[in-house]
Parts: sequence; structure tokens; C-alpha cells
Amino acid sequence: MTRFVAIAVAALVLAPAAAACRTHPSQAQLEGQVMCPVCGTTLDQSESPAAQQIKNVIRQRIAAGDTDCQIKDRLVASYGESILAAPRRRGFGLLAWWVPIGGIVAAAVVVGLAAWRWSRRRDDEPAVEPTTNGRGAADPLLDRRVDEELARYDG
Repeated sequence: MTRFVAIAVAALVLAPAAAACRTHPSQAQLEGQVMCPVCGTTLDQSESPAAQQIKNVIRQRIAAGDTDCQIKDRLVASYGESILAAPRRRGFGLLAWWVPIGGIVAAAVVVGLAAWRWSRRRDDEPAVEPTTNGRGAADPLLDRRVDEELARYDG
């Protein structure tokens, strides 16, 4: 049983890395993941000569049987990491994925702590009766006015 659990855990850990490279990528899929170095949009949105040249390279590499990882690696070697529409999920590029998530979690913690402190402060304040003057004693003028108004409506 322990051996099965170890194999299952290893499969879950290694599966994303194995599934990351597709053996038969499509042209449209890769064009949405690669940037045009001239206009700064993805290849599927660009009609520049540079984008057409990169599309031809992708088409040739797909015909040659390269995986999408091999094609991206070739483009990165030629144009640099900025050719990719999304940073890689390893090395320094992993920070681009985790820093926003960490910021959202930190902001949620700060908002939660502020709400907790605010609610605790509200519980510590003593309750003041609406007919008192804040010192615990009833206001005789207010009591008399309320009695007069009630007597007028009872009438």
C-alpha cells in the first residue's frame, strides 16, 4: 500500500512536467502563446513581416515533428524570453506566477485583520441608552417632551 501511495504521489508531481510538451501542437495554439517582437501582440493578432516569418518557422517546425516545447525553445534561443506571451513556470519566471498570488493573499490577510480589529473595538465601547445624556442619568427635559408628545397622541 505504501508503494502505491509513493507511486501515485510521484505521478501527480511529475505529470504536469510530462504534460507540458505536446507532441503534435497546432499552429493556432502556438500563435496565441508567442509574441510578435515588432508590435508586442501575439502572433495570431499580428500581420507584421516579423510575425509572418515566425509563423513560417512554427509551421516548418510542426511539419518536422517538433513538440511545442522544442519550438518555443528554438524561438527563445533566437529572440529571447520576451518572445513568449506568458513567462515560463520555472526558474525566475515562476516569480511572475507566484508574486501576484502572494500579494492577493497578503491583502486578504490585512483586510481580515483590519476587520477583526474594527469589530473588536466596537464591542469594547459601552452601550449608551438613547434617553440618557451619556452619563447614565436620564435627561429630564427629554423625558418631559416625550411624555407630552405621547399624551397628545393618546388623546
